Amino acid sequence: MEAVRGARVVVTGAGGGIGAALARRFAAEGARVVVNDLDADAARAVADEIGAAVVPGDASGIVPAARTALGGGVDIFCANAGVGTGGGPEADDAAWELAWDVNVMSHVRAARALLPEWLERGQGRFVSTVSAAGLLTMIGAAPYSVTKHGALAFAEWLSLTYRHRGVHVHAVCPQGVRTAMLRSTGVAGDLVLAPNAIEPEDVAQAVLDGIAADRFLILPHPEVAGYYAARAAEPDRWLRGMNKLQRTYEELRAKEAGRAEGAGKAGKAEDTGRAGQTTESANAPAREGEPA
Repeated sequence: MEAVRGARVVVTGAGGGIGAALARRFAAEGARVVVNDLDADAARAVADEIGAAVVPGDASGIVPAARTALGGGVDIFCANAGVGTGGGPEADDAAWELAWDVNVMSHVRAARALLPEWLERGQGRFVSTVSAAGLLTMIGAAPYSVTKHGALAFAEWLSLTYRHRGVHVHAVCPQGVRTAMLRSTGVAGDLVLAPNAIEPEDVAQAVLDGIAADRFLILPHPEVAGYYAARAAEPDRWLRGMNKLQRTYEELRAKEAGRAEGAGKAGKAEDTGRAGQTTESANAPAREGEPA
Protein backbone atom coordinates (compact mmCIF):
# COMPACT_ATOMS: atom_id res chain seq x y z
CA MET A 1 0.00 0.00 0.00
CA GLU A 2 1.71 3.12 -1.25
CA ALA A 3 -0.24 5.41 1.09
CA VAL A 4 1.11 3.50 4.11
CA ARG A 5 4.53 2.15 3.19
CA GLY A 6 7.13 4.46 4.71
CA ALA A 7 4.47 6.75 6.19
CA ARG A 8 4.93 8.33 9.62
CA VAL A 9 1.93 7.15 11.62
CA VAL A 10 0.59 8.03 15.09
CA VAL A 11 -1.98 5.79 16.78
CA THR A 12 -3.57 7.00 20.01
CA GLY A 13 -5.09 4.60 22.51
CA ALA A 14 -2.81 1.90 21.09
CA GLY A 15 -1.99 0.02 24.29
CA GLY A 16 -4.64 -2.58 23.41
CA GLY A 17 -7.73 -3.32 21.38
CA ILE A 18 -8.29 -1.56 18.05
CA GLY A 19 -5.39 0.82 18.58
CA ALA A 20 -2.86 -1.96 19.13
CA ALA A 21 -4.20 -3.82 16.08
CA LEU A 22 -3.84 -0.66 13.98
CA ALA A 23 -0.28 -0.05 15.19
CA ARG A 24 0.71 -3.64 14.42
CA ARG A 25 -0.85 -3.54 10.96
CA PHE A 26 0.69 -0.20 9.99
CA ALA A 27 4.11 -1.44 11.12
CA ALA A 28 3.65 -4.67 9.15
CA GLU A 29 2.90 -2.59 6.06
CA GLY A 30 6.18 -0.74 6.41
CA ALA A 31 5.09 2.41 8.23
CA ARG A 32 7.05 4.15 10.97
CA VAL A 33 4.75 4.13 13.98
CA VAL A 34 4.33 6.03 17.23
CA VAL A 35 2.31 4.18 19.86
CA ASN A 36 0.37 6.31 22.33
CA ASP A 37 -1.68 5.34 25.37
CA LEU A 38 -2.42 6.69 28.83
CA ASP A 39 -1.13 3.33 30.10
CA ALA A 40 2.59 3.84 29.53
CA ASP A 41 3.48 0.20 30.19
CA ALA A 42 0.89 -1.06 27.70
CA ALA A 43 2.10 1.42 25.09
CA ARG A 44 5.73 0.37 25.57
CA ALA A 45 4.81 -3.30 25.30
CA VAL A 46 3.14 -2.78 21.90
CA ALA A 47 5.93 -0.47 20.71
CA ASP A 48 8.63 -2.97 21.70
CA GLU A 49 6.75 -5.76 19.94
CA ILE A 50 6.59 -3.94 16.59
CA GLY A 51 9.75 -1.84 16.78
CA ALA A 52 7.91 1.45 17.11
CA ALA A 53 8.46 4.64 19.07
CA VAL A 54 6.34 5.28 22.15
CA VAL A 55 4.80 8.56 23.33
CA PRO A 56 2.63 7.82 26.37
CA GLY A 57 0.17 10.27 27.90
CA ASP A 58 -3.00 12.18 27.12
CA ALA A 59 -3.84 11.85 23.41
CA SER A 60 -4.88 15.51 23.24
CA GLY A 61 -1.38 16.92 23.37
CA ILE A 62 0.99 14.40 21.85
CA VAL A 63 1.46 15.78 18.34
CA PRO A 64 4.67 17.77 19.06
CA ALA A 65 6.36 14.81 20.81
CA ALA A 66 5.14 12.37 18.16
CA ARG A 67 6.40 14.61 15.39
CA THR A 68 9.83 14.68 17.01
CA ALA A 69 9.85 10.90 17.51
CA LEU A 70 9.08 10.45 13.80
CA GLY A 71 11.85 12.73 12.65
CA GLY A 72 9.94 15.94 12.07
CA GLY A 73 6.53 15.14 10.62
CA VAL A 74 3.32 13.11 10.76
CA ASP A 75 1.67 11.66 7.66
CA ILE A 76 -1.20 9.67 9.20
CA PHE A 77 -2.83 10.40 12.54
CA CYS A 78 -5.20 7.79 13.98
CA ALA A 79 -7.42 9.44 16.60
CA ASN A 80 -8.38 6.16 18.21
CA ALA A 81 -8.40 6.87 21.96
CA GLY A 82 -11.92 6.89 23.37
CA VAL A 83 -14.04 6.35 26.46
CA GLY A 84 -17.30 4.40 26.67
CA THR A 85 -19.21 6.52 29.15
CA GLY A 86 -22.66 5.14 29.99
CA GLY A 87 -25.79 6.58 31.58
CA GLY A 88 -28.16 9.33 30.51
CA PRO A 89 -28.95 12.87 31.69
CA GLU A 90 -28.44 11.63 35.25
CA ALA A 91 -24.75 10.99 34.58
CA ASP A 92 -22.76 13.67 36.35
CA ASP A 93 -21.06 16.56 34.60
CA ALA A 94 -17.64 14.98 35.06
CA ALA A 95 -18.71 11.91 33.06
CA TRP A 96 -20.10 14.05 30.25
CA GLU A 97 -17.03 16.28 30.23
CA LEU A 98 -14.67 13.27 30.07
CA ALA A 99 -16.59 11.80 27.12
CA TRP A 100 -16.58 15.14 25.33
CA ASP A 101 -12.90 15.78 26.01
CA VAL A 102 -11.63 12.36 24.89
CA ASN A 103 -14.10 11.45 22.14
CA VAL A 104 -14.29 14.86 20.47
CA MET A 105 -11.88 17.50 21.74
CA SER A 106 -8.80 15.27 21.51
CA HIS A 107 -9.58 15.03 17.77
CA VAL A 108 -10.00 18.79 17.52
CA ARG A 109 -6.70 19.46 19.31
CA ALA A 110 -4.84 16.96 17.15
CA ALA A 111 -6.22 18.49 13.95
CA ARG A 112 -5.34 21.97 15.20
CA ALA A 113 -1.73 20.88 15.65
CA LEU A 114 -1.50 18.89 12.40
CA LEU A 115 -3.29 21.05 9.84
CA PRO A 116 -0.65 23.77 9.39
CA GLU A 117 1.93 21.12 8.46
CA TRP A 118 -0.44 19.22 6.20
CA LEU A 119 -1.82 22.27 4.41
CA GLU A 120 1.67 23.60 3.79
CA ARG A 121 2.77 20.44 2.00
CA GLY A 122 -0.66 19.59 0.58
CA GLN A 123 -0.90 16.14 2.12
CA GLY A 124 -2.06 14.43 5.31
CA ARG A 125 -4.42 11.74 6.54
CA PHE A 126 -6.70 11.82 9.62
CA VAL A 127 -8.27 8.52 10.73
CA SER A 128 -11.01 8.97 13.31
CA THR A 129 -12.22 5.92 15.25
CA VAL A 130 -15.84 6.92 15.67
CA SER A 131 -18.13 3.87 16.24
CA ALA A 132 -21.42 2.84 14.70
CA ALA A 133 -22.90 4.77 17.64
CA GLY A 134 -21.87 7.93 15.78
CA LEU A 135 -24.06 6.93 12.85
CA LEU A 136 -26.85 5.36 14.90
CA THR A 137 -26.84 5.43 18.73
CA MET A 138 -26.10 3.14 21.68
CA ILE A 139 -28.75 2.25 24.23
CA GLY A 140 -27.85 2.98 27.84
CA ALA A 141 -25.00 5.33 26.91
CA ALA A 142 -26.03 8.90 26.15
CA PRO A 143 -22.60 10.54 26.71
CA TYR A 144 -20.96 7.97 24.43
CA SER A 145 -23.62 8.26 21.72
CA VAL A 146 -23.71 12.06 21.74
CA THR A 147 -19.95 12.51 21.65
CA LYS A 148 -19.48 9.88 18.95
CA HIS A 149 -22.00 11.81 16.84
CA GLY A 150 -19.77 14.81 17.53
CA ALA A 151 -16.65 12.93 16.43
CA LEU A 152 -18.36 11.96 13.18
CA ALA A 153 -19.53 15.54 12.59
CA PHE A 154 -15.99 16.84 13.11
CA ALA A 155 -14.53 14.26 10.73
CA GLU A 156 -17.12 15.19 8.10
CA TRP A 157 -16.30 18.86 8.54
CA LEU A 158 -12.56 18.22 8.16
CA SER A 159 -13.15 16.22 5.00
CA LEU A 160 -15.44 18.68 3.24
CA THR A 161 -13.26 21.64 4.23
CA TYR A 162 -9.80 20.36 3.34
CA ARG A 163 -10.09 17.49 0.84
CA HIS A 164 -9.27 19.78 -2.11
CA ARG A 165 -6.07 20.73 -0.25
CA GLY A 166 -4.78 17.17 0.07
CA VAL A 167 -6.14 16.22 3.50
CA HIS A 168 -7.77 12.78 3.50
CA VAL A 169 -10.18 11.94 6.33
CA HIS A 170 -11.65 8.58 7.33
CA ALA A 171 -14.36 7.84 9.91
CA VAL A 172 -14.17 4.26 11.21
CA CYS A 173 -17.55 3.08 12.51
CA PRO A 174 -17.52 -0.50 13.82
CA GLN A 175 -20.19 -2.08 15.96
CA GLY A 176 -19.06 -4.65 18.53
CA VAL A 177 -15.33 -5.36 18.69
CA ARG A 178 -13.89 -7.87 21.13
CA THR A 179 -11.99 -5.46 23.36
CA ALA A 180 -11.93 -4.44 27.01
CA MET A 181 -14.46 -1.70 26.21
CA LEU A 182 -16.97 -4.26 24.93
CA ARG A 183 -16.49 -6.39 28.04
CA SER A 184 -17.31 -3.37 30.20
CA THR A 185 -20.65 -2.58 28.52
CA GLY A 186 -22.66 -5.17 30.48
CA VAL A 187 -26.24 -5.97 29.48
CA ALA A 188 -26.37 -3.37 26.69
CA GLY A 189 -23.23 -4.73 25.07
CA ASP A 190 -24.42 -8.32 25.42
CA LEU A 191 -27.71 -7.41 23.76
CA VAL A 192 -26.57 -5.12 20.95
CA LEU A 193 -22.86 -5.62 20.30
CA ALA A 194 -21.68 -9.07 21.34
CA PRO A 195 -23.75 -11.21 18.92
CA ASN A 196 -21.86 -9.97 15.83
CA ALA A 197 -18.64 -8.77 17.45
CA ILE A 198 -15.46 -8.96 15.40
CA GLU A 199 -11.77 -8.94 16.28
CA PRO A 200 -9.64 -5.77 16.46
CA GLU A 201 -7.58 -7.16 13.58
CA ASP A 202 -10.71 -7.15 11.42
CA VAL A 203 -11.11 -3.44 12.09
CA ALA A 204 -7.45 -2.83 11.21
CA GLN A 205 -7.93 -4.65 7.91
CA ALA A 206 -11.03 -2.56 7.16
CA VAL A 207 -9.04 0.61 7.86
CA LEU A 208 -6.27 -0.41 5.47
CA ASP A 209 -8.84 -1.28 2.81
CA GLY A 210 -10.59 2.05 3.38
CA ILE A 211 -7.34 3.97 3.02
CA ALA A 212 -6.52 2.10 -0.19
CA ALA A 213 -9.94 3.00 -1.61
CA ASP A 214 -9.81 6.51 -0.11
CA ARG A 215 -13.27 6.03 1.46
CA PHE A 216 -14.46 8.50 4.06
CA LEU A 217 -16.82 6.09 5.81
CA ILE A 218 -15.18 2.82 6.85
CA LEU A 219 -17.67 0.17 8.02
CA PRO A 220 -16.05 -2.99 9.44
CA HIS A 221 -19.64 -4.24 9.87
CA PRO A 222 -21.08 -3.65 6.35
CA GLU A 223 -24.68 -4.05 7.60
CA VAL A 224 -24.35 -0.71 9.39
CA ALA A 225 -24.79 1.01 6.02
CA GLY A 226 -28.32 -0.39 5.80
CA TYR A 227 -29.15 0.66 9.36
CA TYR A 228 -27.83 4.17 8.64
CA ALA A 229 -29.90 4.43 5.46
CA ALA A 230 -33.04 3.22 7.26
CA ARG A 231 -32.49 5.74 10.05
CA ALA A 232 -32.29 8.57 7.52
CA ALA A 233 -35.17 7.41 5.32
CA GLU A 234 -37.68 6.46 8.03
CA PRO A 235 -36.59 7.99 11.33
CA ASP A 236 -39.84 7.30 13.21
CA ARG A 237 -39.84 3.65 12.22
CA TRP A 238 -36.18 3.39 13.20
CA LEU A 239 -36.86 5.03 16.56
CA ARG A 240 -39.74 2.65 17.23
CA GLY A 241 -37.43 -0.27 16.55
CA MET A 242 -34.74 1.15 18.82
CA ASN A 243 -37.31 1.80 21.55
CA LYS A 244 -38.34 -1.86 21.35
CA LEU A 245 -34.69 -2.74 21.87
CA GLN A 246 -34.58 -0.30 24.80
CA ARG A 247 -37.53 -2.06 26.44
CA THR A 248 -35.79 -5.43 26.04
CA TYR A 249 -32.70 -3.89 27.61
CA GLU A 250 -34.73 -2.64 30.58
CA GLU A 251 -36.30 -6.06 31.06
CA LEU A 252 -32.91 -7.77 31.03
CA ARG A 253 -31.52 -5.25 33.51
CA ALA A 254 -34.47 -5.84 35.83
CA LYS A 255 -33.91 -9.59 35.69
CA GLU A 256 -30.21 -9.12 36.35
CA ALA A 257 -30.98 -6.87 39.34
CA GLY A 258 -33.41 -9.47 40.66
CA ARG A 259 -30.82 -12.22 40.39
CA ALA A 260 -28.25 -10.06 42.15
CA GLU A 261 -30.72 -9.25 44.93
CA GLY A 262 -31.60 -12.93 45.31
CA ALA A 263 -27.96 -13.92 45.44
CA GLY A 264 -27.30 -11.24 48.05
CA LYS A 265 -30.15 -12.43 50.26
CA ALA A 266 -29.02 -16.04 49.87
CA GLY A 267 -25.49 -15.07 50.82
CA LYS A 268 -26.72 -13.36 53.98
CA ALA A 269 -28.80 -16.42 54.90
CA GLU A 270 -25.81 -18.67 54.31
CA ASP A 271 -23.62 -16.50 56.52
CA THR A 272 -26.28 -16.58 59.24
CA GLY A 273 -26.42 -20.35 58.94
CA ARG A 274 -22.67 -20.62 59.40
CA ALA A 275 -23.02 -18.57 62.56
CA GLY A 276 -25.34 -21.27 63.99
CA GLN A 277 -28.48 -19.16 64.09
CA THR A 278 -31.96 -20.34 63.12
CA THR A 279 -31.78 -20.66 59.37
CA GLU A 280 -31.08 -23.25 56.71
CA SER A 281 -27.98 -25.36 57.03
CA ALA A 282 -24.98 -24.08 55.08
CA ASN A 283 -24.78 -27.60 53.61
CA ALA A 284 -28.32 -27.54 52.18
CA PRO A 285 -28.63 -27.89 48.40
CA ALA A 286 -28.68 -24.61 46.50
CA ARG A 287 -32.01 -23.43 45.12
CA GLU A 288 -32.68 -21.18 42.16
CA GLY A 289 -31.31 -17.73 42.90
CA GLU A 290 -28.87 -19.00 45.52
CA PRO A 291 -25.17 -19.66 45.10
CA ALA A 292 -24.24 -23.31 44.56
